[in-house]
Amino acid sequence: MTNPTPEHSSPTTPSDTLIIGGGIIGLSCAYFLALMAPGLRITVIERDPGYEWASTPRASGGCRIQFSCPENIAMSLFSIDFIRQAGQHLSTPDHPAEVGWVEGGYLFIVPPEHIALLQSNHATQKAMGCEVLLLDPAALAARFPDMRVDDLGAGVLSPRDGWCDPHALLQALRHKALSMGVQLLRDEVVAIETGGHQVRALQLASGRRLIADQVVNAAGAWAGQVAALAGMHLPVSPLKRYEHYFTCGQPMQSLPYVKDLARMAFRSEGRGFSGGVVDGDQARGIDFTIDHGYFERVVWPAVAHRFPPLEAARCQRTWAGLYEQSELDGNPVIGPWAGGLDNFHTCAGFSGHGMMHAPAAGRAIAERILHGRDLSIDLGALGYERVLAQRPYRERGIL
Repeated sequence: MTNPTPEHSSPTTPSDTLIIGGGIIGLSCAYFLALMAPGLRITVIERDPGYEWASTPRASGGCRIQFSCPENIAMSLFSIDFIRQAGQHLSTPDHPAEVGWVEGGYLFIVPPEHIALLQSNHATQKAMGCEVLLLDPAALAARFPDMRVDDLGAGVLSPRDGWCDPHALLQALRHKALSMGVQLLRDEVVAIETGGHQVRALQLASGRRLIADQVVNAAGAWAGQVAALAGMHLPVSPLKRYEHYFTCGQPMQSLPYVKDLARMAFRSEGRGFSGGVVDGDQARGIDFTIDHGYFERVVWPAVAHRFPPLEAARCQRTWAGLYEQSELDGNPVIGPWAGGLDNFHTCAGFSGHGMMHAPAAGRAIAERILHGRDLSIDLGALGYERVLAQRPYRERGIL
């Protein structure tokens, strides 16, 4: 597993930790490393520092505790509290962190045949200290009079969940990390030199050669490609998804973030609504083209069925973004490649949950690098070992 050093490499530049990917995950890793170990030499490599193609600015900004896996619930509890208090954590003298947090809540709804699944997840969430309300159809109708409930079995409302401005959160992390001494390098990793069980150096498109004690792959939708440079199989692929902003032709109540088993997901946004329906069968690949008929064919029937006033919905804008889809099980890979390249860490594969879990994931990587183990949340179930063993660890229910 050794790639030879190029004969004509440029002078080697050392760091303590190199982070591949300067999006919200990579910046969170850098922030927590700098917070826990002031003076650590941290370099973040990002080929698109304007974030033209990054996933976070194209995201919906949703943050929820409604998961089934305890690890995801725990990451949400920490991360949502961090995002709520972003002004305290991330403000700098020249850049106050204002991320536009809206405590609009999340509502998960299921048909009668899936009530037991929702109840089980609700019980897990309650046991972990979450504020979640299990509602029958009558209670749903009372709270949401515009919603059709005759084909529903139950819903769970998490009233303290919400959403933020994802681009503002990304920029706040960037400014804060830079103020803490993190170096942000505009470049691209084109080769990874390895030897024994270590990453020895990174070769960049510019010709530079970087070395470090620890390397983190936080390349988002490109993480699988980066891993391959090191000889590592990481089942993370780019999955195109659409976000739509649409309005209603008649008065309608404000809504929380509504999600169902068919992957319909939308919420109130200003005078309209933002969201869509994810197609998990979409061909994988880097693709930002827009099918302008998708809203009318797929999204409009779904939202109008659930909320009849949206029969009069009109799509005002559509944009495409990428999920870093974990093909094994939809859950991220967080931690080192133990037994492979011991100093090569992965923080990728969040499958649409990257922004909401970035603070917890960044803290976890920092703990692994600095202490060699999880201190705050046991994320062992999300390690690379399950990929090697082909042992999926999936969410149960609504994704």
